[in-house]
Amino acid sequence: MWVPGAGIPSRLTLSAFTRAARFCVLNSGVARWKDVPAENCRGLYDFHTQLKPDVEFGKLSSRLYKSRSETKRYVTSPRVAETVVRVLRGKRKAGQLILECNPGPGVLTRALLESGARVIALESDKNFIPELKSLGNSVNGRLEVIYCDFFKLDPRNHGMVTPPVMTSDMLFQYLGVKAHPWKKGFPLKVVGILPAKTERNTLWKILHDLYSCSSVYKYGRAELNLFISEKECRKLTANPQTPALYQSLSVLGQTACGIKVLCTESLEQNLCFVQLTPHRNLFTGTLTPFNYDVFFHMLRQCFMKRNAKLIDHLPSLSPIDAVHILKQIKKKKDVRVVDMYPKDFLRLFETIECSKDDTCKWLYDEFMEDALS
Repeated sequence: MWVPGAGIPSRLTLSAFTRAARFCVLNSGVARWKDVPAENCRGLYDFHTQLKPDVEFGKLSSRLYKSRSETKRYVTSPRVAETVVRVLRGKRKAGQLILECNPGPGVLTRALLESGARVIALESDKNFIPELKSLGNSVNGRLEVIYCDFFKLDPRNHGMVTPPVMTSDMLFQYLGVKAHPWKKGFPLKVVGILPAKTERNTLWKILHDLYSCSSVYKYGRAELNLFISEKECRKLTANPQTPALYQSLSVLGQTACGIKVLCTESLEQNLCFVQLTPHRNLFTGTLTPFNYDVFFHMLRQCFMKRNAKLIDHLPSLSPIDAVHILKQIKKKKDVRVVDMYPKDFLRLFETIECSKDDTCKWLYDEFMEDALS
């Protein structure tokens, strides 16, 4: 039994398995033994970074502004802001709580406030904070401004952190946001633009946090509405019909989330506005926050030779007979990795994970430990 509130930092996952589910070394790989309970895992994930005490929260283009230091992008066009508000409105209730990441000059912030939303502005550039706070003073408490970088929440390196870097625990405790059951959703929407230089790494961090129910996902199924480059968007939404773009990131994203491209036509710099909504039933089957790293490993291993036949990959993943696995997932012997849809990969994972035919289910190559962390 797992608890979303426990959270699983990805760097601790493999070390957690070594205690909770016995490992043995088989030649160049590592195998996980089956039917070993994982209830002792939770105690391994209680380490949290700490904020230093006594620290308070606290050339424009026509549409998007780039910070010279970190190449940050901000919405500066009222037309783009209105488009974002329109596509977000949908069935949104009056007074919806919006967490806006790096609002910068506050153009989108104003549009959100004018639509009746309540906004928490997480700004990582101190130069913008005075104007944002001035705006907050004029809207009767519907705008909260915090010196914080959402995309640097819960850094992988442990220890003391200072704003704008902080932990999700500190942020949500300050805001009074409590953890919600996974199936009941989350009381706020997140809106922001992925950092240009670290876009791909940020997407991977989001997926690790989602699958491990850590960081913001420790508090529930947070919906992310993000500006993403067209290049990464196409990869994120790719499938076997677009094999050149299809990759492990595609499978992980689509398995975990409902992905909607909300807007592209009115944006500059080849950006897409994408909504990532975690599936309610993500953890109702075999996949859990305690074994998600195995799913990650399986996909990365497969996509290393994306055009190869799946049957050629299976012996490096599991000691279970490859032909038997293919029969279980109802796939032919000549099926290639790029022919498998996300649901097929999930079925493959569940078939191996639930197998009762072999004592040892999975094989790990030792180098994958660094890749997973």
